[in-house]
Amino acid sequence: MAFATGPRNLLTDVGGLRVGNATDERVKSGVTAILCDVPAVASVQVLGGAPGTRETDLLEPHNSVETVNAIVLSGGSAFGLDAASGVQAALRERGVGFEVGGFIVPIVPAAILFDLRNGGDKDWGRYPPYRELGYQATQDASEAFDIGTVGAGTGALTSGLKGGLGSASVRLDNGVTIGALAAANPTGSVTLGRSRHFWAAPFEIGNEFGGLGYPAELPEDTSRVLLKYRDKSVGANTTIAVIATDAVLSKAAAKRLAMAAHDGFARAIWPAHTPADGDLVFSLATGTSGVAPAADEAIDLYAVAGAVMARAIARAAYAATPAPADLFPTWAQKFGR
Repeated sequence: MAFATGPRNLLTDVGGLRVGNATDERVKSGVTAILCDVPAVASVQVLGGAPGTRETDLLEPHNSVETVNAIVLSGGSAFGLDAASGVQAALRERGVGFEVGGFIVPIVPAAILFDLRNGGDKDWGRYPPYRELGYQATQDASEAFDIGTVGAGTGALTSGLKGGLGSASVRLDNGVTIGALAAANPTGSVTLGRSRHFWAAPFEIGNEFGGLGYPAELPEDTSRVLLKYRDKSVGANTTIAVIATDAVLSKAAAKRLAMAAHDGFARAIWPAHTPADGDLVFSLATGTSGVAPAADEAIDLYAVAGAVMARAIARAAYAATPAPADLFPTWAQKFGR
């Protein structure tokens, strides 16, 4: 099977989704909101040992609510959970949400990453800025959006390099599109050792993160466990992501999609899913293609979910840009384009 990206190579190549970013450059943090034009079937899989979440229990297949109105990814550690309230407020103003007892309740699950220790000014006063950033991100949402040092990826760091917000997409032969969006802030490394080569290289389409492939000889430190904060790593990391498709999926199948997308974490980050990471994938199925995958097509769907996620993570670091008081260089600063 030959793979091609969608027209934007972004999550929004999946019909029915829009993405908005809001950034606070002083704090070195931000929020990314993923909005569903119509409620989308959703689920989640958490494999990291230090997650920070809101409304994830609702997404389990055995629970009642099938669809969501938005997903939020935010910096700020636990403070960032406020971002979902801002998104919820913006949606309520538009009359968007789940109707229950005559009331409209926007369903907005969220996850956060730890970016407090990144050189930004966290002296924000009584209340953190995330609720307002969530509201702003909702207003900014569109099919075209930036990646790199923006939104939830603003203050993200990997082992030795800046992380960021990344996205990628692929279109399958049956007309189904799969997209991924990742805020990459792992304790581990996205490159082989301290080299410029990305772990995700086998899945790259074109030159979307440099076209470097793997080196002829693997670096001597390839198998060394390189951590971001070797001295104090606990609770300081997380990659949070969304995998989305326009296929018609049940909530249980969406759960399986989230599980499969975690393969992309393992392909793009070494190590991944550690006790110090809050690694999490939300899944969305908009159904806009009208295609309900047959059994063999479902295998392709889940396989490609891991590949597109790995690409999104690599693109997050590749697209990062420098800012004042950065603790680590960007990939481009260290290796050039």
